Amino acid sequence: MRVLERMDLAARRTGRDPGKIKLIVVSKTVELARIREAIKAGVTILGENYVQEARGKIEEIGHGVQWHMIGHLQKNKAKHAVTLFDYIHSIDGITLAQEIDRRAVQKGKRVRALGEVNLSGEASKFGIVSEAVVDLIHHVASLKHISIEGLMTMPPYFDEPEKARPYFIRLRELRDRIQKEGIEGVRVDELSMGMSGDFEVAIEEGATMVRVGTAIFGERRY
Repeated sequence: MRVLERMDLAARRTGRDPGKIKLIVVSKTVELARIREAIKAGVTILGENYVQEARGKIEEIGHGVQWHMIGHLQKNKAKHAVTLFDYIHSIDGITLAQEIDRRAVQKGKRVRALGEVNLSGEASKFGIVSEAVVDLIHHVASLKHISIEGLMTMPPYFDEPEKARPYFIRLRELRDRIQKEGIEGVRVDELSMGMSGDFEVAIEEGATMVRVGTAIFGERRY
């Protein structure tokens, strides 16, 4: 079954509008010819993990599609990310947010972004701890050239998708708590969660963006 069909069914199981859920096709390590085929098939959003790899692809393919930065972003790459990407999913601290804001001022643009939350506590994963998210949102609200529009997380890897459900629930609850804060000028609506192995569960728990690569392009060859 195709990914879009699976997304549609998962949304309808919980009474959600499938049209409100964005498919981000993860094109990390995928060659240009296959990316172009995906675009011809209807893909409108591509997700990349590394600034350097993305730069070459974006120069070749252009901005007829949206490009989302979904991997960890180092502060020293912020100026490139601001130029290249339409959306950044990986704001994991105030220092990075400030640097992106500074670079965005220079480019005369406003950066759309998500706060990355580490809910698993795994040292191998990036992201801000949940207890610090509200402070991050409050701080970013004072910046004029970056807007955090939601949250992103990556749960531990499980063979059974159901085991990821508690992490998706926690991110949704955290988002809801931030919304109740009523922070002026902030609308934290987006939830970027769910990948090839668990995106249906994520949609059932409120995902508005799912990041899918393997289910579309197959296993990566590194």
